Amino acid sequence: MPELPEVETTLRGIEPYVDQQTIARIVVRNPQLRWPVPVQDLRSLHNKKVLKVARRAKYLLFHTDVGVMLLHLGMSGSLRVLLTPQSPGKHDHIDIELQSGVVIRFNDPRRFGCCLFSDDDIDAHALLIKLGPEPLSEAFNGDFLYEKSRGKSQAVKNFIMDGHVVVGVGNIYASESLFESGIRPSSQAGKISRPRYRILANNIKQVLAKAIRAGGTTLNDFTQADGKPGYFRQELQVYARQGEPCTRCQSPIKSKVIGQRNTFYCSRCQK
Repeated sequence: MPELPEVETTLRGIEPYVDQQTIARIVVRNPQLRWPVPVQDLRSLHNKKVLKVARRAKYLLFHTDVGVMLLHLGMSGSLRVLLTPQSPGKHDHIDIELQSGVVIRFNDPRRFGCCLFSDDDIDAHALLIKLGPEPLSEAFNGDFLYEKSRGKSQAVKNFIMDGHVVVGVGNIYASESLFESGIRPSSQAGKISRPRYRILANNIKQVLAKAIRAGGTTLNDFTQADGKPGYFRQELQVYARQGEPCTRCQSPIKSKVIGQRNTFYCSRCQK
């Protein structure tokens, strides 16, 4: 599933081609995604300029003066920048055709993504209004996590993956950040001290920033065959390394299901 670094890399990949460009039309070949695509509403964006393209959590937001198109990549979605005409494939569900001749093509084999429209305050949209702060913003820090965690008995890994607490800390980056912080993923969120949360928040920022930088090295791929950023090229410390030696103490990395997700950790380095 695309996580925040991949969505951020997607944003940076398409932004130079979309920002301040006029939408000629939006072609919807398959409106049956996670929610029905509002084809009629999207037609109001024809011949409108994209004033800004932004990201909120894992949602991409195309701002115009008549409303916002909200796009989510789901579990298998991706966007490609087409500089020359190409015939659509089976899973190419939506084309955003720009007057410049560039096409932004949305591909989603599993169809768990979405493309919606809002002509109201986008921050008040039902999908966005209850979301927590962005992890790379100043609003997110260790003190914030500490205050939010008081009285919570859930595992700290589940706590930091809760989008109502903070957005975009997916399974991979939760495992990696907890390892860097020396915190056992199954530890109760409410029992972790303020100093340890400060360390954790800082490591979440660093791990995500590193992943975004890794994805940034493949921005040109958005005009190539698959259009998918390669942020997984980063060197992972624990994720998917069950049985392999810890990079710090050489103990075997362990795996445990927490909140229905495989979780990877070092039992010696993480307490």
